[in-house]
Amino acid sequence: MIDLSFLKTLDRFALIVNKHLTSNYVGERRTSFLGRGLVFRDYSSYAPGEDYRMIDWKVYGRTDRLMIKKHEEERNLTVHIIADFSASMNFGNPKKSDYAAMLGIGFAYLALKNNERFVMSTFAEKLELFKPKKGRKQLAAIVEYLNEKRAKGVTNFEESLGRYKKMIGSRSLVIIVSDFLYDVNEIKSALMRFKNHDVRLIQVLDKTEKELDVEGEVKLKDSESGGILRTYISPYLKKKYLNLLATHNAMVKHACLETGARFYSFSTQTPLFDAFYEIVAKG
Repeated sequence: MIDLSFLKTLDRFALIVNKHLTSNYVGERRTSFLGRGLVFRDYSSYAPGEDYRMIDWKVYGRTDRLMIKKHEEERNLTVHIIADFSASMNFGNPKKSDYAAMLGIGFAYLALKNNERFVMSTFAEKLELFKPKKGRKQLAAIVEYLNEKRAKGVTNFEESLGRYKKMIGSRSLVIIVSDFLYDVNEIKSALMRFKNHDVRLIQVLDKTEKELDVEGEVKLKDSESGGILRTYISPYLKKKYLNLLATHNAMVKHACLETGARFYSFSTQTPLFDAFYEIVAKG
C-alpha cells in the first residue's frame, strides 16, 4: 500500500512550489506560449515537422517564404506524470514502483494545490492513462489505481512515450519517472518528441543498484527476462559497475541538455520531501 502521510509535508513549501510553477506557467489566464489562439502575436519561419495548416499562404505568395502565423493562447497548465511500471521497477525495499508512485501522487497533489489539471499514467508493455482533470476525485482515483497496480512486464519505453506525446495538445509540464536503465539513444529519441514541453526525468534506483553494496558469490535475476546469472562481485567488478552507471547517467543527462529536459536521480532511501525540494524548490 502507498503511504500518503508524506503529502502533509509538501504543504510546508507549497508557497515555494506555487512561485516556481507560476513563474514559468500561468494557469487560467493568457500565457506567452504561442499557438492557435485568437490574438495575433507574430510570424515565424516554417520548420519541417510543424503543422503545415498553420502556414500563411498569402505571405508566401508575396514573399516566396513559408511563414507561420503565431497567436497567444488562453490555457491552463496540465501536469503529465508518466511512471515506469515494468518488472524492473518491482525491485527493492521499498519497491522502486512504490517510490515512483508516491512521487507521481506528490506532483498530482501539488498540481491540485495550484488548481491545475493533472494526469498520471503508467507504462510497461503498454501505456495506461487517465484523462487530464482537476480535483480531489481525480487524485483519489489515481491513488486507488496505483495501489492495485503491480509492476510487471517488459518495458516498451520509446513506443509508449511516442503514443503519449500524441495525446498532449498544448505545452505542458511532463514528468517521467523510471530507473532509465535503457539504451541512451532510445531515451534521446523519446525526448526529442517532447522538445516543446518542460520535461523532468526522475530516475529511481534501489540502494543496491546505486551503490552495489553486495560482494562475493551472488545469483542475479533479470526482472524482465527472467534470466539467471551467477557471478562473483569483487571490488574490481563493483568499481567497474559504478563507473558504467555513472557514464550511463552522464549520457542521459547530456541527452536531456540537448533536448531542454532536466534529469534527477534518487535512491528509494531518499526522503520524499528531500526529492521534491531538489526537483521543485531548487530546480
